[in-house]
Amino acid sequence: MSVYVIDSNFFIQAHRVYYPLDVAYSFWQKVKQLAHEEKIISIDKVKDEIFDHNDELEEWCKENLPDNFFKDSSSTIVEYSQVTAWAISKNDHFLPQALNEFLDANEADAFIIAFVLNDSNKILVTQETSEPFRRNKIKIPDACIALDVKYLNVMEMFRQLNETF
Repeated sequence: MSVYVIDSNFFIQAHRVYYPLDVAYSFWQKVKQLAHEEKIISIDKVKDEIFDHNDELEEWCKENLPDNFFKDSSSTIVEYSQVTAWAISKNDHFLPQALNEFLDANEADAFIIAFVLNDSNKILVTQETSEPFRRNKIKIPDACIALDVKYLNVMEMFRQLNETF
């Protein structure tokens, strides 16, 4: 069975744009259910990105997600080095600021890709879309394509899980 590894933008965009906590109760109940069933997980770096706003989303995560939802990414250092090596090899395409942002140890993108890399049971879930010609930002889907990492967007995940809300 696949486990879906959730990127920061899953939570942040849902909360701020598509499914506000005060309106889309059934969406958030579904997220809570899937988290408790361990069908969806995330990593510590995503938690850090979510928990730096001290807002309703952070409070919801603390109150509704299981304690083991955010996994430790430090065990993926070998995979992380593969992801960073790929990014560095593209220094003729990406601007220095894009590389610096992607390689920043406080950013989740490279770590979440590393967490899924080489594990056929994990699928990365992100709302980012591929932009292979973009030079000022490394997009998660473009790194996933290059590194043969499975990824999809939120609605594709719900469809694969045969979930509705």
